Amino acid sequence: MARRRFNVFNLSFLDVMSCGLGAVVLFFMIVNAQVSSRAGRANVEVQAETDRLEEEILEGRKDLVRARNILAARTEEQVATEGEARRVKTLLETLEQELAELDQNSLAQEDSIEDLKADIERLENARERLSADAADPSRDTGQRIRSFIGDGNRQYLTGIRMGGRRVLILLDASTSMLGRTYVNVLRFRNLPPEDRKRAPKWRQAVRTVDWLTTQILPGAQFQIFAFNETAGSVLPDTQGDWLEVTDGNTLTRAVEALQDLVPEKGTSLANAFAAAEAMDPPPDNIFLITDGLPTQGKTPPGKTQSVKPERRAALFTQAIRNVPRRAPVNVMLLPMDGDPAAPGLFWGLALSTGGSMLTPARDWP
Repeated sequence: MARRRFNVFNLSFLDVMSCGLGAVVLFFMIVNAQVSSRAGRANVEVQAETDRLEEEILEGRKDLVRARNILAARTEEQVATEGEARRVKTLLETLEQELAELDQNSLAQEDSIEDLKADIERLENARERLSADAADPSRDTGQRIRSFIGDGNRQYLTGIRMGGRRVLILLDASTSMLGRTYVNVLRFRNLPPEDRKRAPKWRQAVRTVDWLTTQILPGAQFQIFAFNETAGSVLPDTQGDWLEVTDGNTLTRAVEALQDLVPEKGTSLANAFAAAEAMDPPPDNIFLITDGLPTQGKTPPGKTQSVKPERRAALFTQAIRNVPRRAPVNVMLLPMDGDPAAPGLFWGLALSTGGSMLTPARDWP
């Protein structure tokens, strides 16, 4: 049998199509692998860029929040500064008005000299009256061993219990006792010590102590403390001791010692009451002569600065914790402008201890 001759066209059409399809599939597989590889690399780069942008957005939001907080704080500071500026402006206008009034009235030395002359005249009248009483045995002078000559009936007080076996007088000797306004305080504070002693308000405080000593009966004991940042007896050699009232010489010596005091420094009511509490036996009647709320506690502040009203009220509350028990506190307030809370707080102190509070007229006693 003869061999059959090979012919390319004898291949089936299906085989040809299968080979072509296989080639196409292989081509697409190769292309797809390269595309997937490139797409993977591109996705990684895009994801990294996306993460970086998200971090930048997050940081930007944080910066925005911080900027808003800073803006809010600056706005609050601006509002507070504007309020403080208005307050300072008002205070400056008030001070300028007071300065103008002072310039018109020519307060300077004339008032101090007139007050000093009036003091000398009253002392001379008192001396003459004492001399006349001593020369006239028939005249009944009562139990009082000292007298005080006032104008009219201004030497009399009602509503204050003047008795007591141990009487303690606390006299505020701080800088504020130089005047009834801040302007006057500043004026007198810069004067020499001798001129400061003649400040009208301070002279009234000294005369008040003088008047109180005339009400102490023989057989009683007394002590006079002057206080500013510290507290101590006006007779340094009697610190912490009760003084006997016999012939009146000790009382007179204590009152004369007041003439050498010069008001200065801040006010520590806590140290005043602490000194009173340290007395043994404790006082059974206290007379407090002051002009307002304290400016410091038991220790001076770290630096010189104005003390806000609420802080002064807190210092007052701390100070009265040292008030001796069962001792009435009689407050004689010589008020100073700009301290509106003082009368109410001191009235509460007097009421709670069984004492009294009054504000004498400027020409008393």
